[in-house]
Amino acid sequence: MDSAGIAANLGLDQWICDGTGIGGLIKVRVADFRVTEEGSIPALDPKGRFTVARITLDNWETNRFVNRLAKQLKISRKRIWFSGTKDKRAVTTQLFVIDAPTKKVSEVDISDVQIEVLGRTHQKLSMGAHTSNRFSITVRGCADEDGKPLDEETAIQEVEKIHSALVEKLGDGFFPNWVGPQRFGSTRPVTPVVGRHVVKGEWEDAVNAYLGMEGLNEREEVANFRSHWRENRDVEAAIEIIPKQLGYERDILYSLKNRPDNWVQAFRKLPNNLQLMTIHSLQSLAFNHFLGERIRSGISISKPIVGDVVGPIDGSSKIDTGKLATVTEPLIERITRNCLMGRLAVCGTLLGTESSDSGGEIAELEKRILEKLELESVTWMIDEIPRLTTRGTKRPLTGSYSDLTYQVQTAVDLSENSTRWADGPGENDRWHEDGACINFKFSLPPGTYATTLLREFTRAPIHQS
Repeated sequence: MDSAGIAANLGLDQWICDGTGIGGLIKVRVADFRVTEEGSIPALDPKGRFTVARITLDNWETNRFVNRLAKQLKISRKRIWFSGTKDKRAVTTQLFVIDAPTKKVSEVDISDVQIEVLGRTHQKLSMGAHTSNRFSITVRGCADEDGKPLDEETAIQEVEKIHSALVEKLGDGFFPNWVGPQRFGSTRPVTPVVGRHVVKGEWEDAVNAYLGMEGLNEREEVANFRSHWRENRDVEAAIEIIPKQLGYERDILYSLKNRPDNWVQAFRKLPNNLQLMTIHSLQSLAFNHFLGERIRSGISISKPIVGDVVGPIDGSSKIDTGKLATVTEPLIERITRNCLMGRLAVCGTLLGTESSDSGGEIAELEKRILEKLELESVTWMIDEIPRLTTRGTKRPLTGSYSDLTYQVQTAVDLSENSTRWADGPGENDRWHEDGACINFKFSLPPGTYATTLLREFTRAPIHQS
């Protein structure tokens, strides 16, 4: 499957407004993608049990860093709390609460990590506790649809045109709330494939997909391993050739070696959060298809119609799923006003055992998508691993952004920073070494994807997200 096929499969092949975009690459340098969590600091108290620290990570995935920090402090990683998980190739700044003495935390020495101890507290951090994420993202090598370089003036004009079209279509500060490609894997979207097999009880297929599904631009040794598994399904031979970096796959293979044909046990070798991610990514894939079908059908995603489900938006731009309501004709004018003011949001479905309250035209749209995705008969009950069963919920169809700015950034020599840049554009790429560089700054609430807002402006192939 090529990049366009992956985008279509993930429901990410639709745009809300006209525009050709500026193409370009993100994350050419680690410093090109910066994110800072914004929110209140836990109440400080010199007698508090926990240490509060603001930590900046340079090219560290959050969970990998937490494992390393726990090892240095000689504590369980369960004694470290943080609010959001961030991707690796970025510079990220966020709060951590650590169950360890302040002096020990301040003495931690890890490469590419800066730790600022703020004090002590009695409070832990929960996931999603921050109010927003502030991004600074540089798009390099802007190019038109034919791959020809865009100059600075043309690139800025295209961004301005799309920004104006977004405001006209949805209102100021809103964009389609797609679930971003990193939820699935932009070059090997295996998680929803595995999740589909899991919710259908097809455990052998789930394991085989995780081991053998082909990805785009994989390293030769990884591609050879996956091809070998697809063609042979030979556990012993696969163990002989598996690349070192495929640790989860290796754990699965050894499980099959010790307990042949116990596919549920083999699947359980994945970390618990990754097991759950396969279910969530399937929910997210269906949501994207619901959203795309609604746009294709010409139904507004910012203004409700009868049968829609809406929910109130709290002060941190999160939806209160405990106060959802189905739109009826007598209330539609008032609900529409509140949606346009940002007090309410039209919602789409994240599937589960109790997920749909929609009616009318929206219920019919959801039914069409379920049939298209062959999920209409799925109960979402997972008897073999009950903790993976999900009730389902709702997600706003529009995401909100604030403080958006964009400006030209001076180009620099990147040949030593990125092999990808040095090698030049590939066959299906849309960027050019001589294209303009544009820096975007904006804030998003937790759970909203910076890459999906950025894609509205770049319209670049999904593997460049």
